Amino acid sequence: MVAVVLLAACASIGRPQGGERDELPPVFVHSDPAPGSLNFKGNRLSIYFDENIKMEDVMNKVVVSPVQKTPPSVIANGKRLSVEFRDTLVPDATYTIDFSDAIRDLNEGNILDGFAIDFSTGDKRDSLVIAGMLFEARNLEPAQGMIVGVYSNLSDTAITTLPFDRIAKTNQYGQFVLRNLAPGTYNLYAVNDLNRDYHWDRSEDVAFLGETVVPEVTGITVTDTLRASNGMDSIVMRQGVRYLPNDLLLTWFNENYRSQYLKNHTRIDSTRIAIEFGAPTDSLPEITLLNTPAAGRRLDEIARMDYSAAGDSITYWLTDRDVIATDTLHVAMRYLRTDTLDQLSWTTDTLRLLNRESSRFHKELDKRNKDREKLRKKLQEAGRDTIFTDKPAFITFEPSTRSNQELNRPLYITASQPLDTIYQDRIHLEMRVDTVWVDARPGAVARDSVNRQMRYVLDHKWKEGERYRLTIDSAAVTGIYGNVNEGSKIEFTVKSLEDYSNIRFKLSGIPEGEEMVVELLNAQDRPVATAPAIDGTATFTFVSPGTYYARAFVDTNRNGVWDTGNIAEKRQAEDVYYYSKKLALKKNWDLDQSWDLNELPIEAQKPEAIKKNKPKNRDRNNRNSSSDYDDEEEDDDDLYYPGRGSSGRNNGNNPLSGFGGPQGVQNVPTLRR
Repeated sequence: MVAVVLLAACASIGRPQGGERDELPPVFVHSDPAPGSLNFKGNRLSIYFDENIKMEDVMNKVVVSPVQKTPPSVIANGKRLSVEFRDTLVPDATYTIDFSDAIRDLNEGNILDGFAIDFSTGDKRDSLVIAGMLFEARNLEPAQGMIVGVYSNLSDTAITTLPFDRIAKTNQYGQFVLRNLAPGTYNLYAVNDLNRDYHWDRSEDVAFLGETVVPEVTGITVTDTLRASNGMDSIVMRQGVRYLPNDLLLTWFNENYRSQYLKNHTRIDSTRIAIEFGAPTDSLPEITLLNTPAAGRRLDEIARMDYSAAGDSITYWLTDRDVIATDTLHVAMRYLRTDTLDQLSWTTDTLRLLNRESSRFHKELDKRNKDREKLRKKLQEAGRDTIFTDKPAFITFEPSTRSNQELNRPLYITASQPLDTIYQDRIHLEMRVDTVWVDARPGAVARDSVNRQMRYVLDHKWKEGERYRLTIDSAAVTGIYGNVNEGSKIEFTVKSLEDYSNIRFKLSGIPEGEEMVVELLNAQDRPVATAPAIDGTATFTFVSPGTYYARAFVDTNRNGVWDTGNIAEKRQAEDVYYYSKKLALKKNWDLDQSWDLNELPIEAQKPEAIKKNKPKNRDRNNRNSSSDYDDEEEDDDDLYYPGRGSSGRNNGNNPLSGFGGPQGVQNVPTLRR
């Protein structure tokens, strides 16, 4: 009977039951050649681990220093990892292969983070180290998989013309370790190297330290606790080393540089022309008609212009009947374009603008007329007659409010095309008093300053909690083509003061001489309101109940908006801070919240709930459904953060703990801006 049970057990394929889940990453066993080898002459390395491994995203995660034009072949087979170089190795150089978090065990997907191995093609091995963390400047998101590199050439143009001397990639926490540096002075940068040329192009994300770095190593005394077989602990002291600097903070930004060029041009229909550029423009293009009776005239003289919010496109609403009736327009367009020297210069193109809707319209019109003629004949045969008329093409002129109106905001009305005339006496606002509607004497409906052609504003001093009725008569507005609106009527209630919350942030730790701006954020990390900090206090009123977060930035140029950095000007993006907790606001609440900007280190400020680049300790596909392995439920204490101290576990999260990295290195201290 026992044999039968054993045979059945042997025939069952699957995970053994009752054992603990494997939580540990693969462990390095040995390599050929050995780590730190000198006078390496081959082109292949073999690295062995204590369990079967696999690789993830080798092309993006594995980097070699010095930089190679052709990346090596990296293949995992069982417990062995093979690296074959495809470029000739430089003589007398120390090479580092940084695997970042690409290595994981085959079964559970536990990640070996920060693993690197090095060797030298000469008779000496460089061993200095620079370490730190990289975040996005605007929102303090950990930068995952960005290249961090150094130049011994301290010229300002090195970042735009030369490949990095040595590189590393940030891991899932935004940590980086540049290993095996020679003694010297370096400039430190980070780049989102989209085209893999190992330097910065103006459209790419970039970070710079702003001061030179001189790596060094210092001796320290390390305390260890040893446990004897009888259970007694003893304290021993040993000598270790600390590689400095290990607390550098980089924040990446994008200069928002975009080459200026004519990206697209189209005639949407008979009345509209859309012009799109590669970047926002302050100088309007000069478009001259070459055909139609209006030949020689500028397009902006016979059209209404509507700009996109981004400022990179313009819609022209044609108003000349002869131009509208012409199916194909020929125009000369003079505009600014980025030339080969990266400068803006005027250029002229001849464009052909075809109304593609026209042919389809005429085909449908012919078909409709034929159908009408058939129906008319049938009605005549039946002794009946009829007159066919087209329904007038009305434009829409509708308010955004439907049921509740914000107490502190105007009422917005949107039109479906630019308007020629607004008849103010045909727009009525009434307030209900008891059961009677009374004229509320509204102000004039005016064009919105942001979108002057399509959105309109009715500004009124609302009475809280009251019921209003807006009536827009037929033909209250006339479009630029003479068509009018249909009548409409809506009723809505204005919110009461009790429907809102108020919150005041009292900031401390503001950098000396600087001004701050505070942003109230929603659960998607997007600003819903902005307020300046006046005498250290930022006040938000009329806040709807809900869950919010807060972010502050140093308003260096005092323009009220966050500004990015600039490499040529050596200007960093404006510094950002997060309030570390969520704010749950209820109706009729006043909240006074103290906020010490420096209470937590930068890397620990952003709340996990709104952080997008969250680390994972194992393959997402291999996690079970238990909340123990859910990203949202991950215990922060299990993660390595500089400045939080060591948990006493080598869980692979310390970027300096991988084999091939410095031995005896202490955890990275609190980052410094």
